[in-house]
Amino acid sequence: MKIILLTPGTGSFYCGTCMRDNALAIALRRRNQDALMVPMYLPPSLDEVSAAEGAPLFYGGINVYLQQVSPIFRKTPRWIDRLFDSPPALASAAKRAGMTQPHELGNLTLSMLRGEDGSQSKELDRLVEWLKHDGKADAVILSNALLMGLAGRIRRETGAKVICTLHGEDTFLDSLGEPYRTQSWETLAERAQDVDVFIPVSHYYGDIMIRRAKLPPEKVHVVYNGISLEGYNPKPAPPETPTLGFLSRMCPPKGLHTLVDAYILLRKRNAIPAVQLRVAGAQTPGDVTYVEEQKAKLRTAGLENDAQFFPNIDRDDKIAFLQSLTVLSTPAMYGEAFGLYIIEALAAGTPVVAPRHAVFPELLAATGGGILCEPDSVDDLAKAIEELLSYPDEAYKLGAEGQKRVFERFSMDDMASGVMQALGSA
Repeated sequence: MKIILLTPGTGSFYCGTCMRDNALAIALRRRNQDALMVPMYLPPSLDEVSAAEGAPLFYGGINVYLQQVSPIFRKTPRWIDRLFDSPPALASAAKRAGMTQPHELGNLTLSMLRGEDGSQSKELDRLVEWLKHDGKADAVILSNALLMGLAGRIRRETGAKVICTLHGEDTFLDSLGEPYRTQSWETLAERAQDVDVFIPVSHYYGDIMIRRAKLPPEKVHVVYNGISLEGYNPKPAPPETPTLGFLSRMCPPKGLHTLVDAYILLRKRNAIPAVQLRVAGAQTPGDVTYVEEQKAKLRTAGLENDAQFFPNIDRDDKIAFLQSLTVLSTPAMYGEAFGLYIIEALAAGTPVVAPRHAVFPELLAATGGGILCEPDSVDDLAKAIEELLSYPDEAYKLGAEGQKRVFERFSMDDMASGVMQALGSA
């Protein structure tokens, strides 16, 4: 089966969605499927071998923007569009990736959801022509629900099944200003009729999208995200120095400031005097000011020498980072649909502390690799972290149990198996 995965890229920083789709494409190939990840907007930034090698890029980010703001660019010939899709042009645009705020994207989001009726219809023409003549897909996987405007024409003109994965779109759509928020949700529900199968990354998130996007429950098949487990080995012993870690994009919704405040509180209590803080993950230009604010808080508390920051680390360094931790906590403040960092930490044998909301109770029930705390509570987060740091041997056992279950249920091959089952139901 020829399977095309349409995946928006970031161009400049690691993105969990890109890494998930890349792992899925590689795992599908292992199952003798002809899978190709095809980038949209910007090239993907990956910490593993790319499954998009040789694939064309569609809906180039500069052209998408220009076609949105000016009717002139909706009629320009392809040779002009190619100039804006060139690697140097997109590399320049990628430097601003992550700096645009969701509330600024309402009109563009609605236009993309409208598909052939939106301002980027000639980009859809180009994609469909490629799918018909070069891509020749049997199935097309849309990386997220914001791409559902493409589904109708793809199904009608190529005969391919269209599958849409679901993970976190509600948070983005809810952040749009009116009238775009309401109109986008309404258009999303309309375009959902063009999709054969929906694959939410958790039961928690599937229930949300069934309700809010009015999805037919019989079309919804939950498949947990999986990761490549290569390089993740059993942790020989708890780290000698108690170490608290954070892994995710260094931005407010992921709760880095909450963790920094909890760490400062821990040090003030002095129950675990030597505990260190290590922070890793994607950092975009738009995140720099926020990260500097967290570093300033640590300096004011006299803890700057006990805290380290590792922006945009590669895969090998990420695994080493995770195995150096006693406990990891990424106290996301919003309704996280999955949280790949939970699985990555547990794959390294590191237990987690997560807030008692969103997907986290579901993930910790499935893995047994951590404990929950009250969301958005610095004090409760500090108490939960202290509980694990105070008993490193017990924390180590918790991490080992989580690692065992991740290896049993959350590999990229497990993910590919679930996707193929969902495809079979279409």
